[in-house]
Amino acid sequence: MAELSTEGAAARHHIAWARRAVLLGDIVESVRLVEQDEAGVIARWLDFIEHVRSVILPPRGGRLVKSLGDGFLLDFDDVRSAISAALAIQTESRRRNVGVPAERQIDLRMGLEISDVVIEVDDVLGRGVNLAQRLMGLAGPGEIVISQQARDGLTPTLDAEVEDLGDCFVRHLAQPVRAYRIGPPGPHPVVGAATPFEDIAPSIAIVPFESRNVAQDHGVIGQVLAEEVIRKLSHSSDLNLVSRLSTMAFAGRDFSHEDVGAHLRADYVLSGSYGNGEKRVRLDVELVEVKSGRILWAESFDDDASAILSGEQELIGQLIAGVTGAVMSRELQRSRAQPLPTLRAYTLLMGAVSLMHRLSLPDFEEAHRLLRALIDRGIRHPIPMAWLANWHVLRVQQGWSEDERQDAYLALECTKRALDIDPDCSLALAINGLVHVNLLKKLDVAQESYESALAANPSNALGWLLKGTLHAFKSEGRLAVAHTERALRLSPLDPHRYFYDSLASTACLAARQYDRALELAQSSLRANRKHTSTWRVVTVAQWQLGKFEEASRSAQELLKLQPTMTVSGWLKGSPAAPYPIGREAADILRQAGIPQ
Repeated sequence: MAELSTEGAAARHHIAWARRAVLLGDIVESVRLVEQDEAGVIARWLDFIEHVRSVILPPRGGRLVKSLGDGFLLDFDDVRSAISAALAIQTESRRRNVGVPAERQIDLRMGLEISDVVIEVDDVLGRGVNLAQRLMGLAGPGEIVISQQARDGLTPTLDAEVEDLGDCFVRHLAQPVRAYRIGPPGPHPVVGAATPFEDIAPSIAIVPFESRNVAQDHGVIGQVLAEEVIRKLSHSSDLNLVSRLSTMAFAGRDFSHEDVGAHLRADYVLSGSYGNGEKRVRLDVELVEVKSGRILWAESFDDDASAILSGEQELIGQLIAGVTGAVMSRELQRSRAQPLPTLRAYTLLMGAVSLMHRLSLPDFEEAHRLLRALIDRGIRHPIPMAWLANWHVLRVQQGWSEDERQDAYLALECTKRALDIDPDCSLALAINGLVHVNLLKKLDVAQESYESALAANPSNALGWLLKGTLHAFKSEGRLAVAHTERALRLSPLDPHRYFYDSLASTACLAARQYDRALELAQSSLRANRKHTSTWRVVTVAQWQLGKFEEASRSAQELLKLQPTMTVSGWLKGSPAAPYPIGREAADILRQAGIPQ
């Protein structure tokens, strides 16, 4: 009877689902505050909620679903708006606490999730609301904690500062949830220059082109076009290209060219917009010099939509000719690689790379499934094969491999296939070097591969990063730092910045710059606490700085992620083992508590 009753209720009541960002907040220690001054706390709270409703929410498109006795439930169309509102609410809360005795201050904690929920006139229902409430329980006074889903929708340093809390167990959920603490975005960190890299060539940032009809294609055509322009231009030694993943951070935003130049250290910015009908695409672009704000070149193009998505290069070539004509005195060499042939393939690849770098085992396995689905379509493109090779390397490094020799074989086969398709593919060459360093211990072959990768694409941030790490393993600290710092400058807003910071910290160990090594490694851990290599660097750097107790605690964190780790096992697999940095690290790990 209960089942029939439930069905009847569902039939009488229309359920409207929507994907929303749900933000919950409440007063910390509200019972104690009310006991001290009931009327005063209620008056202050009602005034605060009215400020949130009338001042903070309208410009961000937020809705006050309901205000509880000591909390609130808000919903938003997107994560960025929700994050902006959450940060504004905390700022206003702190402002109102100025001059109030500490014991009477109203502090807030908040939790945020994005998911499909049921929308009611005066309520929002569903698992997303429940998870937001659980995340709120992880927050301390003045803190905001968000989910993995919400984290994926924002860009660190632009939208917020992000700290990875790792897998957290919460009430009524059997499995842990990945949680992140966020704070206001701070000034973009400036990496100290090891070489006068900026003086070698001008840098250019190509922002994904905006769609004038987002509902029709979700801006994907603009991303594909921008990616192909970057791929082509990056083959010139006369321009430094900011990485595509960094410029993606500005997609869909209102920005000034000064903002882009400041964040990405770019001299020139190429941006534009397009409109597409059933068969044609019209693209309007402009190239701006950041320092002067002057438009150097502007043009309109019209092309067949299906031709663009199938890899036809006429429109891309015209864009390149215009840019190089404005900035350089000669044309740039064209690459041989063809674009991924479908939007679905593009989405699969980007999703797989994102999941791979979370370093959560379920997500990591899903990344493998997506890459295999893409490759099994018979698409002859080197990029998916290169990323699959990278997947096998990460699998071994994280201690998840059941057969390291098999993973080494499969990784090498992937890079061979990628380079058979395109022998000059810079990404494939860089990852081929990674395979030879980390799995095969053939450092001479790896160095040749890295040099080929950088000859093909001097702006390959990953290539510079991995080459720098090779020098670090060989205890060549000066070169290691120079190359990894160059990589950091080429990719200032990369969503996988934790990986760059981690490997750059290894380079600083080799150069005996232990304070800088610890700074970079801790920055990496704030973004991703599951990267085992980073915990090894933290342990060694802390020990070298005389922070022995902290180093021992870091070693225990490493063992939580990799319980079977031993010093002898690490030496067996580490390319640094024959060199001074490897021997020193092994001795420190042993003293810090890693089993022999």
